[in-house]
Amino acid sequence: MGPRARPALLFLILLRTVATQGRPPQSHTLQVILGCEVQEDNSTRGFWKYGYDGQDHLEFCLETLDWRAAESKAVTTKLEWEVNKIRAKKNKAYLERDCPEQLQWLLELGRGVLDRQVPPLVKVTHHVASAVTFLRCQALNFYPQNITVRWLKDRQPVDAKDAESEDVLPNGDGTYQTWVALAVTPGEEQRYTCQVEHPGLDQPLTATWEPSLSNTLAIGVISVIAVCVIIFFTGILFRILRRRQASRGATGDYVLAECE
Repeated sequence: MGPRARPALLFLILLRTVATQGRPPQSHTLQVILGCEVQEDNSTRGFWKYGYDGQDHLEFCLETLDWRAAESKAVTTKLEWEVNKIRAKKNKAYLERDCPEQLQWLLELGRGVLDRQVPPLVKVTHHVASAVTFLRCQALNFYPQNITVRWLKDRQPVDAKDAESEDVLPNGDGTYQTWVALAVTPGEEQRYTCQVEHPGLDQPLTATWEPSLSNTLAIGVISVIAVCVIIFFTGILFRILRRRQASRGATGDYVLAECE
């Protein structure tokens, strides 16, 4: 669960312009994203893209040293920028040389932080919503972010389509968290096991839901109270019936005595 993180140097620039030259004011947004990333084979890939009003606009092509227009309104800018060949070569030099060098420098600078491995804290919780029982497996406070969380039933993997999962989300301290929930039949909770794999673990970690002692104690206390209440009211009812029977017997004897 979760893709492998790839180091990247990324710049995102947002510009907002207002056209007022003899026209009603109009607000437009220009987005610029440029940078580079290290691939799994340690090769690098550069990218330089523009967006306009939330839509793809222009993208620089390293192979051909030209711009690819994503919409018709970008063609004019594309043609103007492609006239300057020197600018295209500078763009290529930055994406293929300068940006990777900066990225490698930053990686070395933060190597101790990036290489650390913090294993996840795993716990399974039990929830009941709308008469449906859910088991939720939570993986908390782990680093790096690549992690696999799955459910097993009788030690066999459960189809991922049957589970509900959350994306890996960052915490405020640089670690990450995620969870995977599964609807189960009440009474069969012990058949399910959560399995977690992470670089910070020597071997896969498994966890199951265990009813808490407080819940068991509470159920026991409630059961005892219920039994005591039933016994108490049964005793009262029995005494009332005994008194009624005794009263009826006394009345019958009194009537017979008068007849004699």
